[in-house]
Amino acid sequence: MAKTDKKPLNHVKPLNLALQGGGSHGAFTWGVLDRLLEDERLQIEAVTATSAGAVNGAVLISAYAQGGGGANGRALAREKLHQLWYKVSKAASLLQVKPSMVEKIFTPKNLDYSPSFVAADFLMRVFSPYQFNMFDINPLRGIVEELVDFHKLREQKAIKFFVNATHVRTGKSKVFNGAEMNLDMIMASACLPFLFKTVEVHGEPYWDGGYSGNPALFPLFYHSRSQDIVLVQINPLEVEAVPTSAPEILDRVNEISFNAGLMSEVRAIMFVKKLLEEGDVSSQNYKNIHLHLVEAQELLSPLGRSSKFNADWNFFQHLRDVGRQSAADWLDAHYDNIGKHSSVNIQGVFL
Repeated sequence: MAKTDKKPLNHVKPLNLALQGGGSHGAFTWGVLDRLLEDERLQIEAVTATSAGAVNGAVLISAYAQGGGGANGRALAREKLHQLWYKVSKAASLLQVKPSMVEKIFTPKNLDYSPSFVAADFLMRVFSPYQFNMFDINPLRGIVEELVDFHKLREQKAIKFFVNATHVRTGKSKVFNGAEMNLDMIMASACLPFLFKTVEVHGEPYWDGGYSGNPALFPLFYHSRSQDIVLVQINPLEVEAVPTSAPEILDRVNEISFNAGLMSEVRAIMFVKKLLEEGDVSSQNYKNIHLHLVEAQELLSPLGRSSKFNADWNFFQHLRDVGRQSAADWLDAHYDNIGKHSSVNIQGVFL
């Protein structure tokens, strides 16, 4: 990883955030961010994000700038993130995307028996969004436009911002930076091609960033002084049982493909670490990345594919609470590791 400016950092514990996409499971990331924003011992230097993570990141950074940074900025960011997920839940309720009475009793987190989800899932398997969503209806677009002040986001200098999308024709990762950020870039990063029409940015077609990097880590190697990356993991790397049903197989295929880019970048981190340890390269030219992980795989992994479309407010609050607790547990166990070394066994978890 190429090394950047070596000036000393003035913050107590500067760090970078890497926010994954994962539909409704992004409410877990909301909880993580809510807890991290409470801790004044931390300073977020940069955010790299994809899909739902990009939406969370845009709301956070815009609100932080609107609040003037510091304690006021943190408080406003927490408030705006709450508004984001509440508005998403309200919008989805109008579309009847919610658990059925059977699911509320037996499987309140999944939508496997929800008539609206079953119908939508059938449409996605048979028709393209150019057929069943001809007017390209996406309530999230209006919510992001309402909550994010893109002028403030572009002008602010406190937190660097990188959003990943996938170029449709080439399959390459495209990273948009905060200085150029607009609504189309956020929506491109969150464009699931089975649900929404391709999003064009400057005349180029893009789909969800998860296909090429969930999220892309490399911007942090070159454009952030902090060596620490906190990955908020919502797509499981491992599952307990081999999937056998069609929905389970499809879900696992998506998880594997959405984690592929991340795994490659973590391998690159390990490769540079090895070269630095063996003295084959100079620490003057390469950055020794400290990787940290905030996750709750034992709770998120059992959730079915349909739960990623579950926008019930109670479900969002549950994921938020799990995210807050996961972040609190990580801080209690690993705060002292920030700035010193990784707090996750990279070899054991990722390789």
